[in-house]
Amino acid sequence: MKQSKKNIKGDRYVYLRITVNGSAKELSTKRLWSPARWNATIGRANGNKEEDRNLNAYLDSVYHKVLQAKKQLIDSDKEVTAEALKNMLLGIGEKKKMILEIFQEHNAQVEALLDKEFAYGTLQRYRTSLYHTRSFIQWKYNKDDMDIQSLDYEFISAYSFWLRSVQNCSHNTTVKYLANFKKIVLICIKNSWLQRNPFIQFKMVKKEVNRVFLTWHEIQTISNKQFVTDRLNHVRDIFLFSCYTGLAYIDVKNLSRKQISTGIDGEQWIFTQRQKTDSPTRLPLLPKALELVEKYRNHPQCLNGTHVLPVLSNQKMNSYLKEIADVCEINKPLTFHIARHTFATTITLANGVPIETVSKMLGHKSLKQTQHYAKILDTKISFDMQALRDKLK
Repeated sequence: MKQSKKNIKGDRYVYLRITVNGSAKELSTKRLWSPARWNATIGRANGNKEEDRNLNAYLDSVYHKVLQAKKQLIDSDKEVTAEALKNMLLGIGEKKKMILEIFQEHNAQVEALLDKEFAYGTLQRYRTSLYHTRSFIQWKYNKDDMDIQSLDYEFISAYSFWLRSVQNCSHNTTVKYLANFKKIVLICIKNSWLQRNPFIQFKMVKKEVNRVFLTWHEIQTISNKQFVTDRLNHVRDIFLFSCYTGLAYIDVKNLSRKQISTGIDGEQWIFTQRQKTDSPTRLPLLPKALELVEKYRNHPQCLNGTHVLPVLSNQKMNSYLKEIADVCEINKPLTFHIARHTFATTITLANGVPIETVSKMLGHKSLKQTQHYAKILDTKISFDMQALRDKLK
């Protein structure tokens, strides 16, 4: 107990003393009590009256707060000192870590590593996720930012609901945005800024989507069609090149002459790396793909060898592909990426190429990424069963 300067003869303030390794710090409990009713040995009030019990209950709660503060320092791998414990009880300490602030710092790091570790599309993805997170916090909590300690299951669940209802996102798009936000949460956990993972118990499973691809008949229809404008013939050829190689748009656009060389079998191969995942791709060129390479060898954009094909912007390619689909009466939402699906299904798996080989040629990091193509192929089932019929005969 400590005597008040203003009240020398009356009640005294009860103080808490924290001692760690001989170093002590004191702070007031803001409670006044009579010295005659105080037990200095146990540091509690004497007596069994209601006011005695109330004071002792309050002092017990303060005591347990000290123990919790100590545990928090230990869990955060921080030094336990009397000063640190006192500061935690008083709410004095490190600057609060804010959700959007950390998200913005993460995006700034991604931007600084563009073309080294990250593609521009990745930066755009995180920028969009940051925008959605900021909009959700304003919508739900009417705040410009929030302390990361506010993150819990309820926050994640409400964020998921907001994406699906207010933003009208599909299930898989919602999962994608939550996965982007989860990366920020994991950064907080790894830095010991956050002790619990709010995503625990929250399910984030994407629904399987049937991939659109072209049948062999549709490939032949597009291939044999002579379009009125050169731009459609031009786009058709580049699309077909992707159908026969499985390369994504950006990898076709960046493909150079030096990436085509003689492989182990004496044939022409493509040796490159996927920009999206940085995975190595080794791909033997089919005759149809080689024909298209030779067709554009003397094109003005391909003369210096930095480009194998004169690829337009992705937006223009997809716009012209929709015209091609209309002219060829193909009732599918034709985009450049469908060429990659077509290579995986109609060109390779449907013709008996093992899925392990297809996975390598696509530059997938795991076989699981390739397996969904095999699930949608009735022709592959027919092919395998015919082989079985022949064996049984």
